[in-house]
Amino acid sequence: MYRANKLVLAHFWVAIGAFLVAICLGEWQMFMRSPLSAWISNPEHYYRSVTAHGTVMGYVFPTLIAMGFGYAITERALQRALIGLRWAWVGLWLLLVGAAMASITVALGKASVLYTFYPPLTGSPFYYLGVVLVVVGSWIWVALMVVNLRAWKRDQPSATVPLAMYGNVAGALLWAWTSLGAALEILLLILPASLGWVDTINAGLARVFFSWTLHAIVYFWLMPAYIAFYTIVPRAIGSRLYSDTMARVAFALFLVFSMPIGIHHLFADPQVGAGFKFVHAAMTAMVSVPTFLTVFTIVASVEIVARLRGGRGVFGWLKALPWSNPMMLALTFSFVMLGLGGVGGLINMSYQLNETVHNTQWVTGHFHLIFAGAIVIMYFMIAYDLWPSLTHCAPLPERLVKVQLWLWFVGMLVLTLPWHWVGLLGMPRRMAYYDYSHPALQAQAWTVTASVCGGALLVVSASLFVYLLAFAGRRRGTPVPFTFSRAVHEGRRPPAALNGFGLWVFMMAALTLVNYGYPIAQLASLKEARVPVIPIGTR
Repeated sequence: MYRANKLVLAHFWVAIGAFLVAICLGEWQMFMRSPLSAWISNPEHYYRSVTAHGTVMGYVFPTLIAMGFGYAITERALQRALIGLRWAWVGLWLLLVGAAMASITVALGKASVLYTFYPPLTGSPFYYLGVVLVVVGSWIWVALMVVNLRAWKRDQPSATVPLAMYGNVAGALLWAWTSLGAALEILLLILPASLGWVDTINAGLARVFFSWTLHAIVYFWLMPAYIAFYTIVPRAIGSRLYSDTMARVAFALFLVFSMPIGIHHLFADPQVGAGFKFVHAAMTAMVSVPTFLTVFTIVASVEIVARLRGGRGVFGWLKALPWSNPMMLALTFSFVMLGLGGVGGLINMSYQLNETVHNTQWVTGHFHLIFAGAIVIMYFMIAYDLWPSLTHCAPLPERLVKVQLWLWFVGMLVLTLPWHWVGLLGMPRRMAYYDYSHPALQAQAWTVTASVCGGALLVVSASLFVYLLAFAGRRRGTPVPFTFSRAVHEGRRPPAALNGFGLWVFMMAALTLVNYGYPIAQLASLKEARVPVIPIGTR
């Protein structure tokens, strides 16, 4: 029945390979700017590395994970073969070609623009065309997720959409809408400038378009992790999901609240009015609602198994949790890092406090805790849980899995917590050189060295992850079916609005237009907003 196993494996292996290269680049960057290394002879090499690391980690790696996991969910949740298997391979090849184009262009020094497409600095058109191909390949996945769900609903009009598929399609729809902002920026503004067709570019408008994508993409990254929270974790630890309906509410609210928040990244930009900055700050606070719902629901779900194992008292049940289970360990680590990163996010979304940490290492620490910490550790568990079903191997050795998770958790804290500290002290991000002989920086030198050590632990953890899948995953065993968690009140039909997406997609589009329509129209009409293009190599 599962025709897409090879397709899923191809997505995961390409994602993992790109991830391993990118994490090594990240460690090299930290080493080169630390007191442990002499200043790099050519800073351009540093910025090439930063661009490659950000592009792979921000676009290629999570997109491939979401696509591969999405195809696996489609066949296993709907219990039918994937419709459009050939188109799925086309999407993967488009993504691979695009990623290769972008990576080669960066390696040649033609596009060291980081991953944040902020003009007037522009790179080679081949870099942007490569990114466009990555996005187009992912849009094929979006279309296939919608097509497969519609076909299933057509054959079973009165059935409830399985929760895993509901979250999967919510993530696909969110990605289709949020990626539109960067696509518009590239196609309408950056590519014409990069190709030399125009000499000036509307930098303010371009940054607003990119903000459309910049923060909402985080919630696309986390959708696979949240699907794992709801549909894998309870089953893996021997429990049940506390509330299927609450899970659907969380997925639906991510569609609604994820989009109109990106302008909080532009608090320091004079082109956007204070009124819309305030609105986006308020909406950024609202996106915490589905996360709080998720934390409550999953904690309630794990409490169930603890009570069944004899846990008593208000907090005594915590001792009865299955702590030897790798999934329980990963969930705990993910929630701890999500909490620490979320607290940092409260500072970023505050108009006044943001001025203190804007463009400092604080921001780097914040998003590494959220994405590389809380989200990626669940990507690991998704792969571990799927592998026996995909490859017919024996379950992976739990002891090594737990070692890999501990290395990742400790490494991420050692990496990111010093960044928060020096960010408060004003250390800028994205800098190739730090002069630690200066009295003002001498006290900060140890923090960068600590981050290098944390990064080294992450490289070891990532290497162990690859080893477990590539070698430990070869051990043959009894095929293990991949199943999803069952709800406490199994079979209860959710409200109609939570069995489809019409209302939520309408609200997502409407809120986006309300929060972005006027700034876009205003900036597009301002001729004085155009500034001279600065191609790479002439800065």
